[in-house]
Amino acid sequence: MDTALQHLTDQINTAAAQRTPLRIRGGGSKDFYGEAPQGELLDTKAYHGILSYEPSELVVTVRAGTPLAELEAALAEKGQCLAFEPPRFGNLSGTCGGMVAAGLSGPARASVGGVRDYVLGVQLINGRGEHLTFGGQVMKNVAGYDVSRLMVGALGTLGLLTEISLKVLPVAPAEATLVFDLDQASALAQLHRWGAQPLPLNASCWVRDDTAANAPELLFVRLRGAIAAVESACTKMLAEVPGRRLDNAQAGPDWSACRDLKLPFFTAVSPEPTALWRLSLPPTAPVLDLPWPQLVEWHGGQRWLRAPESAREPLCQAASAVGGSAGLFMAASDAATTAKNGFAPLTPAVEQIHRRLKAEFDPAGIFNPGRMYADI
Repeated sequence: MDTALQHLTDQINTAAAQRTPLRIRGGGSKDFYGEAPQGELLDTKAYHGILSYEPSELVVTVRAGTPLAELEAALAEKGQCLAFEPPRFGNLSGTCGGMVAAGLSGPARASVGGVRDYVLGVQLINGRGEHLTFGGQVMKNVAGYDVSRLMVGALGTLGLLTEISLKVLPVAPAEATLVFDLDQASALAQLHRWGAQPLPLNASCWVRDDTAANAPELLFVRLRGAIAAVESACTKMLAEVPGRRLDNAQAGPDWSACRDLKLPFFTAVSPEPTALWRLSLPPTAPVLDLPWPQLVEWHGGQRWLRAPESAREPLCQAASAVGGSAGLFMAASDAATTAKNGFAPLTPAVEQIHRRLKAEFDPAGIFNPGRMYADI
């Protein structure tokens, strides 16, 4: 067994025997996400490296401690990418294990799918010190419950990811970004109309630009696909709604900033500290009548708000009324501070599933205790 892997296994076995909590950490780029990390550090960075990459098969297998930047650079050399655009939050230390454990996706999520849709298989060490393999390196590799995808978004509470196999995709031959002056209601309605047409929509972002004169309300739409399809869509959309096409050299960094929550909407300093809230809604949900600044992504499915932490009740009520949920993504104080009760409450039935899964994978309760919910 690899020395780094043996060290991780030994640390887990010792912690299980002593019931010592372990705080799983890769690059630490998402320490702010979820409940406050606690316990003895279990560092994955030493277990790194790209184990196999078959560009012709669109499959790559990496160790969990591999820096995300290293993987993306290797894919870029072959004209390929992680289509779900995992956010880095401006931090190049993030790891592939943390990417899967957090389960966060970027602007293209609504069009291409999320992290879960690209995980083919994983290896992990459970709370009994067993090194287990789930899934494989092809799409049809699961009979029964798909445990590999269960690990996406679990924040390390079920086990320590050691290896991950991912589906990758070629970089689109063409890309274009269009911008339209539209209020939020008009932008949502137009996105729904375009979504019903055979257009290569890839990402969208609506925001009120408070950094510009008169604070214009703008809808940005990114198109990706074959050259002919993108050019045809630009012509059609601009003929339907007055707007303009941005140069890719200008638009590219802005989409990266959107992915990493570095746009002025996320970074602007307000007179009073405000938290960053994330609302997950049906894309067809109407404009929410709320008094706080909003940024809308995923064709209406993800809505960010800058609001005080005390706004939990009205935000949760507004999201629930349209069939969605609200969660506190980042605390008001600073990006390194984790706020309590960040995730939307679980229903009793779902909570029981969480508890049973935790008991099966981590009977001693050592992995990231309370990271998702305080007592699970």
